Amino acid sequence: MNISCNFKTSLIVVALLSFSTAQAATLTKAEYKADKTRISADYKAAKNACDAMKDNAKDVCVQEAKAKESVARAELEYSYTGKAADQTKVHEAKAKSTYAVAKEKCDDLEGNAKDVCVKEAKAVETKALADAKMGKEIGEAKKEASEDKSDANYKVATEKCDALSGDSKTSCMAAAKTKFGKY
Repeated sequence: MNISCNFKTSLIVVALLSFSTAQAATLTKAEYKADKTRISADYKAAKNACDAMKDNAKDVCVQEAKAKESVARAELEYSYTGKAADQTKVHEAKAKSTYAVAKEKCDDLEGNAKDVCVKEAKAVETKALADAKMGKEIGEAKKEASEDKSDANYKVATEKCDALSGDSKTSCMAAAKTKFGKY
């Protein structure tokens, strides 16, 4: 399984889904309650479907069901209120859910490969949360988001360097520090 490709795909999906919530249509209270009930029923059905699985595949399935429910609830709230703050919560729910699922998938790996996988998952979450923050506070958040992204990428780079030894590791660490301005 190509973990790096999966994370890039997840990031693209999060970005595309983020733009899909640009305009909310408000719901009536009855529609809101009905949709809330439907989301709970969908979650229970998805979670029950995971019971046939074993080991980490079951854990991933359950985490995916939780992620889908979390995002659906956030989207429902935004559809009901139409508030910009709730739109930001949708973006945050998507980022956190994507991270939780990706992190759970990392449990199939061992050693440095697992460490890199977790760091990459965290970097994707950090970038997506930073993007959500940019939508909320354009001015200062833009700078802070850029720093968050850089820090996340630096952590991934140093984790990859940990797999090396000797001069290769020293050279890799120096290159990472230079690239991300960590002196």
